[in-house]
Amino acid sequence: MIKSSTKISIISIIVILTTIFAGSMLIWAKYGKQKVVYHFNEGKYKITLGGLRNIQNHINAVGKENAEIRAVFHGNGVMTILSAPKIDLANSGLTKEIQKRIKNLKKQGVKFNICKNTLKGKKITINDVFDAKDSDIVPSGVAEIAHLQTQGFAYVKP
Repeated sequence: MIKSSTKISIISIIVILTTIFAGSMLIWAKYGKQKVVYHFNEGKYKITLGGLRNIQNHINAVGKENAEIRAVFHGNGVMTILSAPKIDLANSGLTKEIQKRIKNLKKQGVKFNICKNTLKGKKITINDVFDAKDSDIVPSGVAEIAHLQTQGFAYVKP
């Protein structure tokens, strides 16, 4: 037999958990489905890291099932997502954190695009870019951003 104080505690816990779950659902319902392109073109590691944090916060707010997010890197922005031995040793601590966040965001469905013009102009290969594959390459970073905007993607510049 369960004591009445235990019953009250169990009921209280159920009410609290239900309230938290319902609150989360209301937040996600408020924002609905979103398509967003994040633009990375600065060679500053802290800006890239901050932008990747923005993407995670965005996913946390709307839910990964409600977010179609692209991160487009071109120009000096590509320099912040290189793998060893091309990484900037002065920023190696930030590089490791950036790489960890990229892996985590990809697991949540974020797609990363890298500008082919930048790779060619800076003599960088796809193998120099962290966790990149051929399907991540787009002919032009700025053209890709413009294209995504015509497809209904909102634009965010960290």
